[in-house]
Amino acid sequence: MVRILDKCSTVKVTESCVKKMMTALIEKEIGGKIMAKRTDIKKILIIGSGPIVIGQAAEFDYAGTQACLALKEEGYEVVLVNSNPATIMTDTAIADKVYMEPLTLEYVAKILRYERPDAIVPGIGGQTGLNLAMQLEKKGVLKECGVELLGTNSNSIERAEDRELFKELCQSIGEPVIPSQITYHLEEACAAAKEIGYPVVLRPAFTLGGTGGGFAYNEEELIEIGTNAFKLSPVHQVLVEKSVKGYKEIEFEVMRDASDHAITICGMENIDPVGVHTGDSIVVAPIMTLSEHDLKMLNDSAIKIIRELKIEGGCNVQFALHPDSSEYYLIEVNPRVSRSSALASKASGYPIARVTAKIAVGMMLEEIAVANTTAAFEPQLDYVVAKFPRFPFDKFTQATNKLGTQMKATGEVMSIGSTLEECILKSVRSLEIGVDHLYMPKFDSMTNEEIIAYISDFRDDTIYAVAQLLRNGVSVEKIYEVTTITPFFLEAIRRITSFEKVVQENRSIDALRIAKAMGFSDSYIAKLWEVSELEVFEMRKQEGIFPVYKMVDTCHTGAYIPYFYSTYGMNNDSIVSEKKKVIVLGAGPIRIGQGVEFDYSTVHAVSTIRKAGYEAIIINNNPETVSTDYTTADKLYFEPLTAEDVMNIIELEKPEGVIASLGGQTAINLAEPLMKRGVKIIGTDCDAIERAENRDTFEKILKELHIPQPQGKAVTKIEDGVCAAEEIGYPVLVRPSFVLGGRAMQLVANEKQLRQYLKTAVEIDEERPVLVDKYISGKEVEVDAICDGNNVFVAGIMELVERTGVHSGDSISVYPPFSISDKVKGTILQYARKLGLGLGIIGLYNIQFIVDQSENVYIIEVNPRSSRTVPFLSKATGYSLADIATEVILGKNLKEQGIFDIYPDEKKRWYVKVPVFSFNKIRGLDAYLSPEMKSTGEAIGYDDRRERAMYKALQASGMKLQNYGTVFVTIADKDKEEALPLIRRFYNLGFNIQATGGTAKFLKENGIRTHVLAKIGDGSDEIPQAIRQGHLAYIINTSDIGSDNTTSDGYEIRKLATENNVNIFTALDTVSALLEVLEETTLCISTIDA
Repeated sequence: MVRILDKCSTVKVTESCVKKMMTALIEKEIGGKIMAKRTDIKKILIIGSGPIVIGQAAEFDYAGTQACLALKEEGYEVVLVNSNPATIMTDTAIADKVYMEPLTLEYVAKILRYERPDAIVPGIGGQTGLNLAMQLEKKGVLKECGVELLGTNSNSIERAEDRELFKELCQSIGEPVIPSQITYHLEEACAAAKEIGYPVVLRPAFTLGGTGGGFAYNEEELIEIGTNAFKLSPVHQVLVEKSVKGYKEIEFEVMRDASDHAITICGMENIDPVGVHTGDSIVVAPIMTLSEHDLKMLNDSAIKIIRELKIEGGCNVQFALHPDSSEYYLIEVNPRVSRSSALASKASGYPIARVTAKIAVGMMLEEIAVANTTAAFEPQLDYVVAKFPRFPFDKFTQATNKLGTQMKATGEVMSIGSTLEECILKSVRSLEIGVDHLYMPKFDSMTNEEIIAYISDFRDDTIYAVAQLLRNGVSVEKIYEVTTITPFFLEAIRRITSFEKVVQENRSIDALRIAKAMGFSDSYIAKLWEVSELEVFEMRKQEGIFPVYKMVDTCHTGAYIPYFYSTYGMNNDSIVSEKKKVIVLGAGPIRIGQGVEFDYSTVHAVSTIRKAGYEAIIINNNPETVSTDYTTADKLYFEPLTAEDVMNIIELEKPEGVIASLGGQTAINLAEPLMKRGVKIIGTDCDAIERAENRDTFEKILKELHIPQPQGKAVTKIEDGVCAAEEIGYPVLVRPSFVLGGRAMQLVANEKQLRQYLKTAVEIDEERPVLVDKYISGKEVEVDAICDGNNVFVAGIMELVERTGVHSGDSISVYPPFSISDKVKGTILQYARKLGLGLGIIGLYNIQFIVDQSENVYIIEVNPRSSRTVPFLSKATGYSLADIATEVILGKNLKEQGIFDIYPDEKKRWYVKVPVFSFNKIRGLDAYLSPEMKSTGEAIGYDDRRERAMYKALQASGMKLQNYGTVFVTIADKDKEEALPLIRRFYNLGFNIQATGGTAKFLKENGIRTHVLAKIGDGSDEIPQAIRQGHLAYIINTSDIGSDNTTSDGYEIRKLATENNVNIFTALDTVSALLEVLEETTLCISTIDA
């Protein structure tokens, strides 16, 4: 104390002076380790990750939700900005204030100036949130508003994100990095590749999911990939790097606080070698194939790098390790919560995002409570975890399924088990790709040579091909030579394929017991034994062969953590309570057609069930979601969503009932097999589902209710399909029955196209009918409704911008409706009521309507479950539909909930939902909008004026809106008259018009000055050049029905547009909506006397 006063003696000694010096001295005395929760901060802004795209999915909804709740728990006011309506994170209960505005510098700066938060946490919203926080700092907005960046500072972020700075940092601490050079244009990139030596990998700076990157084996390939890579990098910076393809890829999730206390949360190993993006790789934990020396070496390196970077919070470090030596390279460091953080959190039970948020406000690991210990513990896994990616190639059959450094998976599943074999097989059946084992029929007809050639490139189904080769007797050594998959993993697959023969030849209880312990499903054992799945189940039941449920406990302190996985032959950890229980079935992996929107509904249901006094149990297998956070429900079972796996849990828990109507098509498809096993399905039951989804019964009900639908037929033979189309009249809409996201749905214009579709696009037989419907052109309208058995509630009617023929999930949706009459609304509400009661719905259902020019209303389809639009409509109308529906399912009718009218007053504000696509991630994918859904996510815009709401929604979707430049037009003959006034409006706004020959001739004849570009099909390079040069603001391209010819000019134009990030429109209705926005926001020119 004396020393401090001595220092102050020459100045006036104030209390604050003493305090400051006290703190400085104490910090010095204890090595700078004094830190405490910040009390000078009251309000914190969190930036979300925006709409779901490939490379940035629901894991950031989970992280953001955790972070917001963690900061509120510590007493801070939390302001959230995120433009994704589908998430739990953007519920008003999660943060104190929620802004669902576009994630651009302009909007976030406005929010900062208005809200004046004390600080921002930048590392929660993925790459989007991080980039935006860095922009705000660089532009001086944070300084202007007096806002501090919490957690990892901007200097550290930049050193981790900027390739050159990262390389310098690693070299300064003696950590090896892959030889590389930073380049700013194509010539530099070519020179760098020559110096480093081919093969090289290109990595554009500041892009997410590896967008625009790839391997180049020669200069020609480098030029092709490099052109796009420079365009996609916002700073026009591309790293040219030595290829370490074939090395092992190892990841560590590490955590550090401001006192320099650093821990390892989880080590993970990719089964796929370096060369496949980690988001597309099969990943296992803990690390299994490294020597103790190599494991310690890489772990020490990860801790060393996080300390040198002064990361505060969670961080992901990726390494490439030589398969035959201890040579390694640091691949990259993510100084933020990442996709791997969500996986590591669920694999270890350690809440990374929650701890990161608390570290950001100055808390130490020792101060943060986790389970019944603190965040300073290092998780110890006594089980095995496997993550399998979920790819969209079942929907995008035209696109190549080859994998590389650019991520292509839309989602993932995780499984937990006692052995690697058990985990692999549980993951495979969680994916919902039509397989229940490491076996794909497609490889039966291929020779070993053909399969080996097929897997010389990595593909989405490599592991199934490998299993087939092992079945066929090909050696592990040979497969390693081709794939460089570590023999340890190949041996695990070989053990599975070898045991298949044992099971096939021994119909014994012992063989069954071992097969179950290895992870074999009842359905696959049934195939091997040529009996039904139920017979295998009954045999197990008789012999008492059931799994036990082990607790995911990595802190080993004796705490009861309600997070379980199944395995065989151990003690059961799951304590079955006396309370009444309700099980909610989750929605499984995120895929196109079934996104995070369904997780939103299940999480709401769980919270309502708990409030109603029941024990809420959730079953799901998606590590990215809020529903699989073990604090969400009373109990979490991390299991495959198959009838067998769900039934095992039901046998143990004996619930009052199971809710199957909230987890999308995944859960609905389980309703019937569970009911056949004696399970009570509460809410919409199997009979109601059958009435809605079986074509014949649905048509009968519509006739009884006097509700019209387009003329159509369900057919089971190709010739019947052709006859039906003749009778109905072309064009017809064809699709398989019981589908999700319009999979394999197509408009066909003639018999040739129909035969082609029935032969190639779908499997058609008695079990799998195909629907052939008359195509009616008209407005598409959609409602989400709730029925309690006596009354119906429709929270809102949504009108789609695009007419029928574009999947509703790919259309722009507007609430309240903007062009339908009150008479039509009345008809829609009348039909919604009749259908809810007539089908016997209890809970949520979704109906899609067509309104033709004469105001006739037709039914397209009824989905007897929660739908993709529930979160959007809930947030737009203020009615939490999933909660209301869950109350109804639990027996509380609408009137008891205070809902007396079928349709409440429409909001005075406009709400617009715009689809978001990931076309530039999957090469060869056609961007033409059709009845088959292609979008991966959605964004919202809202305002008092419709055009402004539309403008904000389009901006939020990532579209670069320009009110100047060139519009390139190529229009099908059938659309020319309709397109003319639209193109004239672009011309009047001051746009330059370019077109192909036929379109240009038509436009010139109608007084629009047009520059002609020669067709690609005629050998000209004019169109590709124009697209690549970047001066095209918009491309408008329409085709004739069913002309999906991949050799056409239109296809090439669409492909070039998506690869070069140029706005492309294939529906004139979308163009019309865009023009309304541009006319509202563009200042025009005219002569003085005009």
